[in-house]
Amino acid sequence: MAQPSERPSVVLGVSGGIAAYKACSLVRLFTESGHAVRVVPTAAALEFVGAATWAALSGQPVHATVWEDVHDVPHVRLGQGADLVVVAPATADLLARAAHGHADDLLTSVLLTARCPVLMAPAMHTEMWQSPATGANVALLRSRGVVVLDPARGRLTGADTGPGRLPDPEEIFAAAVRLLARGATGPDLAGRSVVVSAGGTREPLDPVRFLGNASSGRQGFALAASAAARGARVTLVAANCALPAPAGVDVVPVGSARQLQEAVVAAAKDADAVVMAAAVADFRPAEVTNHKIKKSFAPGAEDDAPVVRLVRNPDILAGLVAERAAGRLGAPVIVGFAAETGDDSGDVLHHARAKLARKGCDLLVVNDVSDGKVFGADRNTVTLLRPDGTAAPVAEADKAEIADAVWDAVASLAGWLSGEDPCRTPASGR
Repeated sequence: MAQPSERPSVVLGVSGGIAAYKACSLVRLFTESGHAVRVVPTAAALEFVGAATWAALSGQPVHATVWEDVHDVPHVRLGQGADLVVVAPATADLLARAAHGHADDLLTSVLLTARCPVLMAPAMHTEMWQSPATGANVALLRSRGVVVLDPARGRLTGADTGPGRLPDPEEIFAAAVRLLARGATGPDLAGRSVVVSAGGTREPLDPVRFLGNASSGRQGFALAASAAARGARVTLVAANCALPAPAGVDVVPVGSARQLQEAVVAAAKDADAVVMAAAVADFRPAEVTNHKIKKSFAPGAEDDAPVVRLVRNPDILAGLVAERAAGRLGAPVIVGFAAETGDDSGDVLHHARAKLARKGCDLLVVNDVSDGKVFGADRNTVTLLRPDGTAAPVAEADKAEIADAVWDAVASLAGWLSGEDPCRTPASGR
């Protein structure tokens, strides 16, 4: 691998799909951010984009077969010298050959010799992605620590639409940079399935009005992106978020608290961890009108306004803990978020400890949101609170770094790093 003083060395493998042209943008993103990129296209990829294009964009010679520059042994040296190998697009054929250890071209040989993190971004027609054979190949690669992103949903070749579209190059780049930054730690969440909720719920009052909150969903999206980059399969339940979906993440859009509860519980049944980062409304209007509530223009009605009666929403976090205790969720690690402000009865941590005791979750991520802090910002400051009273402050950092700190804590709690039973959680003892 490259020495720390050198530019990070990235091998970009390109297999033969129509999305190969998008890899040109990925090369540009890597080179402009200071990475040294060697492009290794398959023979089929060269039918879509020529070697001259790859060489011009990367500023490096392009090798496509094991017969070029044989004295340099490229099928071994490229993999040995890489800090990261990215394959984008990864076709169904490439996934199959990589999963079964084929070395019938330069790219698959590089994959066999690489001792660095490997990231694959699949792209293919929906039927090919959903094929049991492709599913088995992806599962096998993930079990070996390869980060295989789920493809995006959207327009495919021709008139087809569905899952199978190559994620946006910017999203693949973000996942690659996060994986590269972890170095030897690599995809430590490989093989895990996690659920993250994000955003703020909206409770309708009439067809045009709702009760909501100021959550942007940025921290939840950062948690989802971090988990995907670390190898996990991620379901992101997103409430009213106007953010691009992180690469490799299955996004389930929802609106209200009850919709979010339904989606989270369904996704959590087979999950290893659930992180409830969404800002869920505690109350909703008891009555929702099917027409817009009008102002009265009658004489003397200037100060008249409707009274909105509220009822409680379900406590999703406490409900998940109860479902786990009843044996209906398996035994995931359950993480809550607390957006708190201090008042005359106590400071932020006082209220957070009380919330943790009520909820019964395994970890509470505490935000001080006094004076409008946190919501919509790129940076955050949190405290990780455990049931035993331990409070671990995380210094101000961008939300991606906060996300990694949360997953580090989750992995530690679950015993994923020490080889303990991954189904045992501190709260349940199971």
